[in-house]
Amino acid sequence: MDGVDAPVRRIAAKAGVGVGTIYRHFPTRADLVLAAYRHQVDACAEAGPTLLETAASPFDALCQWADLFMEFLATKHGLAAAMRNDPDGFTALHKLFLDRLVPALADILRAARNGGDVTTDVIAYQLIRAIGDICAGGEPADPRLRWVRRRPGDERGE
Repeated sequence: MDGVDAPVRRIAAKAGVGVGTIYRHFPTRADLVLAAYRHQVDACAEAGPTLLETAASPFDALCQWADLFMEFLATKHGLAAAMRNDPDGFTALHKLFLDRLVPALADILRAARNGGDVTTDVIAYQLIRAIGDICAGGEPADPRLRWVRRRPGDERGE
């Protein structure tokens, strides 16, 4: 798809509904984007506990969650433009993002710290910001990105 710029006809076809159905449920593109964004935030947040239960270690859960979060961010490049006419909706999305994703990542970080893999006191919000900065092509705002002890044979690096 084309992210937030995907044509409504293509979205409707992929969903197996008519364009009218899309517009009845989501009168504006911003409404449609908000619904998709909320769904993806919830999925990313809910993945945290599942990864902690199923991954080989808390460190692996952290790496898998970070990969999932980066995939999530990759589809959000046009979000600001789509939300331009709805500042209240954008503010609500930001709050949802922080309310759902920071605690999910905090739990994973705590488990990885308890397992000895996270070696500094980086907090979930800092890590989310650092990943976001990297995905946006900028330099991380926080210089304390050496938060993971390098394991022998780990190609991910520090």
